[in-house]
Amino acid sequence: MQLNGARILIECLIREGVNIIFGYPGGSVLDIYDELPQYGEQLRHILVRHEQAAVHAADGYARATGKVGVCMATSGPGATNTVTGIATAYCDSIPMVIFTGQVPTGLIGNDAFQEVDIAGITRPCTKHNYVVKDVKDLAKVVRQAFYLARSGRPGPVLVDLPKNVLQGSAEFVWPEDVSLRSYNPTYRPNYAQIRKVVDALYNAERPLLFGGGGVIMSNASEEFRNLAKNLSIPVTCSLMGLGAFPCDHPQWLGMLGMHGTYAANKAVSNADLLIAVGVRFDDRVTGRLSSFAPKATIVHIDIDPTSIHKNVNVRIPVVGDCRNSLIAIREHLAAREPLPWKERFAAWQGQLDEWKQEQPITWTPGETTIKPQEVIKAVDKITEGKAILTTEVGQHQMWAAQLYNFTEPRTLLTSGGLGTMGYGFPAAIGAQFAYPNKLVIDVSGDGSFQMNLQELITAVSNKLPVKVLLLNNGCLGMVRQLQDLFYGGRLNAVDIPDQPDFVKLAEAYGAEGYRVAKLEDLESTLRTAFASPNTAIIDVIVERDENVYPTVPSGASLDEMLLL
Repeated sequence: MQLNGARILIECLIREGVNIIFGYPGGSVLDIYDELPQYGEQLRHILVRHEQAAVHAADGYARATGKVGVCMATSGPGATNTVTGIATAYCDSIPMVIFTGQVPTGLIGNDAFQEVDIAGITRPCTKHNYVVKDVKDLAKVVRQAFYLARSGRPGPVLVDLPKNVLQGSAEFVWPEDVSLRSYNPTYRPNYAQIRKVVDALYNAERPLLFGGGGVIMSNASEEFRNLAKNLSIPVTCSLMGLGAFPCDHPQWLGMLGMHGTYAANKAVSNADLLIAVGVRFDDRVTGRLSSFAPKATIVHIDIDPTSIHKNVNVRIPVVGDCRNSLIAIREHLAAREPLPWKERFAAWQGQLDEWKQEQPITWTPGETTIKPQEVIKAVDKITEGKAILTTEVGQHQMWAAQLYNFTEPRTLLTSGGLGTMGYGFPAAIGAQFAYPNKLVIDVSGDGSFQMNLQELITAVSNKLPVKVLLLNNGCLGMVRQLQDLFYGGRLNAVDIPDQPDFVKLAEAYGAEGYRVAKLEDLESTLRTAFASPNTAIIDVIVERDENVYPTVPSGASLDEMLLL
């Protein structure tokens, strides 16, 4: 069957199970847009208003569903506008395929109109990328791109499509199997290493289970929870791991790291066994490396062997899929003589409970202002932890992580590794397309929201009930906090003068706008907005000078927290 390149691409997407693609057209990809209407709802294209938002929306869709997100942009500036979104997905290991247009192969390297070496630009922030030089290779490349994006440690893969490749014709042959000689992820763990993990558990008195984004990406949350509950092991997670374990469970200690809880940070500093599953041990989690988990035998389970020993030296490395590895641990435990785990770790759990009571996440209620923490707690009360929360980046992100009780995986979508302002709203749009009947809330700051507010029309025109919860403190809150705490209070470029009227802005785009300035109006307004079937901005005026606590200063150890 002879098809042009554009048709071959679309046929490949359908065979990969893709039913939605986020994009923005331009000259080099018009052949694809010319073919798309023939496929109707079979492959739905969502027109965003900026290419960065297309990538973030595909990212949000991927995080919420576990499927590969797909987006498309034209050549030149369209392609370069995707880079921030690609780097965001790369840092957080999100499965995604990005298609970019390119000038015809004969013009590559000639400084043609809207030509840019997007493959070279994105090489450091993609799992792999391709420039398709021959239409005969297109189906094979697309098949490989999706395989690479979703397998092993997931990540974004870019496919650059010269215009003459899209216009050329070839016989369409769908490659059923993918075999890449140099790429063979290890899914099954080494059982000798698993036995060492189990031996360590039998010898431990103060164990701690630490989950990261890999637990969620590998769909290992159920096994992760079962291991913790069956053995009565206390649990902490990184920002990316929130939702892997229910935040309302007695064994839950809270998030770990720079803005982690007192109990979680003290636990890591005093544990004698740390089982880390699907984590990167990034600097926001470890604090000063030389004093991280100083008393613990560290177990690190990860499918990516390059992550193990990268930042933290571990005693027991386990290379393998997180879910398969946790299943193997469970099976080895079942073959051993059981111990009274709850009684064995009772003293340790008692110490952790004391730390939780000694320094909970708290704040001083405002006399005339709304504290941002009160907003997050109100959202948690109303939604009962069942909404999908996306966040921008800043103080509001940390308060959401600290105070919202995530009970299920894939319900917190946030930029962890890159810290991308402007991520949350387009990601919420992607999640809402994935789950049209779920409540999706973008927890935002007034600074971050203005990075991609143009996507209001994307939400409105597609009748998406996305809610933007704007914690409006009139400044760049996290920058202000850092300058206040570590730069002698010398504030510069943190206040945002001449803010727009966000209620009028919402109305200008055809959305609903709400404003809350008094605490007594907060819950009722949130309930009204959340119940609406329309896109809405809820502009909550919050205390300007509130800080996120605990906070671990840069270069300090986890037990050197600044507390309220």
